[in-house]
Amino acid sequence: MAAIYWFARTADDLADEGNAAPDRRLADLAAFKDDLGAIAAGRLASPRWSAVFEPLGHAMSRFALPLAPFHDLLSAFTQDVTTTRYADRAALLDYCGRSANPIGRLLLHLYGVADAASLSRSDAICTALQLANFWQDLSVDTSRGRLYVPLADCARHGIAADDVLAHRDSPGVRAVVEDLVHWTGSLMASGAPLVHDLPGRAGWELRLVIQGGRRILHKIERMNFATLQARPRLNALDAPVMLWRAACMRAGSTPMASKPT
Repeated sequence: MAAIYWFARTADDLADEGNAAPDRRLADLAAFKDDLGAIAAGRLASPRWSAVFEPLGHAMSRFALPLAPFHDLLSAFTQDVTTTRYADRAALLDYCGRSANPIGRLLLHLYGVADAASLSRSDAICTALQLANFWQDLSVDTSRGRLYVPLADCARHGIAADDVLAHRDSPGVRAVVEDLVHWTGSLMASGAPLVHDLPGRAGWELRLVIQGGRRILHKIERMNFATLQARPRLNALDAPVMLWRAACMRAGSTPMASKPT
């Protein structure tokens, strides 16, 4: 898990962090992809990211990790460099399918879970977690010139994308965030039964991950969906609520899908 994390963290930083020009970022990501190809073929990677690729090479060999999810992640990180707006929800889901879902699928692979229903639920959870992060970070991402609110949703609520990017709060902006939060909650609910299919600690960790995502959605609702103005955060007081709700996730129960809980 640590090897997978550091691969994703490093590649994400190459795409997002620092002051490098886009061409430099794309070149670095291409070199990172070359090193991935090297270890997948049993060759040595370059020394530049040896702390990433040496442990990842061992993990790929020991656990027969599939290569496709790593390529999907790099595809999404490369897209981060070139794409700052999304036309509709389908385009956003395509991005999440490569930037978030591969992590869940790799973790399921480690636990030997590969059935279609579990993979679909994992995808729903991972996508919902990333979407929750987008709506939580609306003020942060727009300050960087990025807008994850789909343009079609902006148009449906009668707001201009440029107004969102300029931090012009309005009832329309809050309405579109509300709509997106409820959509995200529905996705999370559809994936939640996966917690009952994972063994032991993995299932309990996933319960807490889901409850963390739901708690963020709840906080966005409590602040009247004004995340263009402020970023909600989890704190120590949220832990007991998350633990209690994680313990109450029963097999066969029907979580609320229309609103965050």
